[in-house]
Amino acid sequence: MKFIIATNNNKKLIELSRILNPLGIEAISAKEMGVKLDDVEETGSTFAENAFIKANAALNLTNIPAIADDSGLCVDCLDGRPGIYSARYAGENATDSDRIAKLLDEMKDVPKDKRTAHFVSAIACVFPNGDKIEVEGKCNGTIAFEPDGEGGFGYDPVFLYNGVSFGKLSPEEKDKVSHRGNSLRLLQEKLKRYLEENNVDK
Repeated sequence: MKFIIATNNNKKLIELSRILNPLGIEAISAKEMGVKLDDVEETGSTFAENAFIKANAALNLTNIPAIADDSGLCVDCLDGRPGIYSARYAGENATDSDRIAKLLDEMKDVPKDKRTAHFVSAIACVFPNGDKIEVEGKCNGTIAFEPDGEGGFGYDPVFLYNGVSFGKLSPEEKDKVSHRGNSLRLLQEKLKRYLEENNVDK
């Protein structure tokens, strides 16, 4: 069964595909379908609302089931920032390095025991008949004082899980514990049940 992945972030596409493909789902990009997936205005006030907006836009464009992830980093000492604004935290055209630099600068005086944070991944899966599946996964950790590791993307190099940077974990290690890995496992359970209940042939 084909699902379009509603993202222009190639690294996120690879991560989603890696976890979805073993479920018998062919995760394809807009580019592979020959359509242009414009960035939609994320007007939601939660990760879940923004995930649905993105998934619905992809569904309307292609008329095949669509999956979208909206994820971000929530830092306790910053009252949950950058949160849903994680990708725009340092401006519209900022790089991952720019966003990390801004975060570390804001936290430069925060002691180690106060640097708790968590990643959130909300996933929306929508179907042409109007049905939808929504899940959310989290991963708790802390923020390092400096980046460590070349792996992953986004804030991974400064997010510590059990003291180890996401940037130093292999893709397989990250999938086992990450917010997106957790949300996709929940999606797997709900999607399997949905397909069985609706007699959908994958």
